[in-house]
Amino acid sequence: MRILHTSDWHLGRQFHGLSLDEDHDAFLAQLENAIAQHRPDLLIIAGDLFDRASPPQSALSRLGGFLRRVSAASDIAIAIIAGNHDSAAQIGMLSVFAEGRRTLVRGPLDRDELPLMIAHPDGPVAVSALPFAYEFAARGCFEDENIACPADVIRAQLASARQHVPPAARWIVVAHAFVDGAATSESERPLSRTVGGIETVSAAAFEGAHYVALGHLHRPQAVGAPHIRYSGAPLAFGFDEEGQAKSLTLVDMDPDGAVSVQSLAIAPLRTVRTIRGALTELLAAPARSSDLIRIILTDDTPQIDPMKRIREIYPNAVQLSYERARRPSERDAVAGKSPDAPQQIVSDFMSFVRDEPLSRSESALVEAELAALASEEAIP
Repeated sequence: MRILHTSDWHLGRQFHGLSLDEDHDAFLAQLENAIAQHRPDLLIIAGDLFDRASPPQSALSRLGGFLRRVSAASDIAIAIIAGNHDSAAQIGMLSVFAEGRRTLVRGPLDRDELPLMIAHPDGPVAVSALPFAYEFAARGCFEDENIACPADVIRAQLASARQHVPPAARWIVVAHAFVDGAATSESERPLSRTVGGIETVSAAAFEGAHYVALGHLHRPQAVGAPHIRYSGAPLAFGFDEEGQAKSLTLVDMDPDGAVSVQSLAIAPLRTVRTIRGALTELLAAPARSSDLIRIILTDDTPQIDPMKRIREIYPNAVQLSYERARRPSERDAVAGKSPDAPQQIVSDFMSFVRDEPLSRSESALVEAELAALASEEAIP
């Protein structure tokens, strides 16, 4: 059994105001080539297909075109779940176009986590696709008022899923979660809206699964065990991801459920880079570059219209600062989030006044308050 695992596409995302549409097109072309070359039995997309709950039409068309092309070119099985950036209802609507025997699309929660059963010469495979959901939705779905954090949500989903996995089947779990011990990036949104709640889930919660395909964290990595893996995001969404290799995860599963894993490198259309130097040095660059650039000038005095001049060489320069003026807190500030997002404005302000960004619990509190304000504004 061969599995191709990917996640966290964030279609529709911008990088400091610059569209990433062409970057996503380059990635999707590489993904299609990987499917044609390696001929996996199952494609997993483990959440955050889109960057926001109401993605632009271009993002919807990009996903639809990809799914149509892949379905027409092969008989690959597909498992898709909603992530915390997605609209569960919107992802769920994709199931209208799915062939039930070969595709499992999970948006909203379901009390009965029924798997996709794949007949394979080595024996049956059960794929449980567990979409992301907040605690309040899980309490209603599973009729359990004790669900208080993301870890409780995952445990409830797994308990339901286990009941429907045939004893002789190999079991694949797809989930969008933060597993203990995993390395994070700055562009990931907290999973909990409950201040002080436990956001992470133990790897032990997935006991019995032969492969766990995770989404949410943007760094490709195994966590807790070799068969519990994040594929990572295919593109860099912040300058803290500078130099990170992006990849697809190709998994071969033996008849007994043992897995071997390899990474298939993704060649980005544009890389994310930081360039330091005096303005005259940067303007002497031998050739133009289309990379996504952060500029740090080492000049002792302010320069005249430096960004305009730099963009003649680096048209996608998106940030500029002076080395002499940068404080430690600014060097470590979040760069991957949209600069005009309300939560980012709050985070930047707190970093300025106290030299420390928002903690995860504080970020969850801000997000909850913003969501409450949005709900009040929506009431006629």
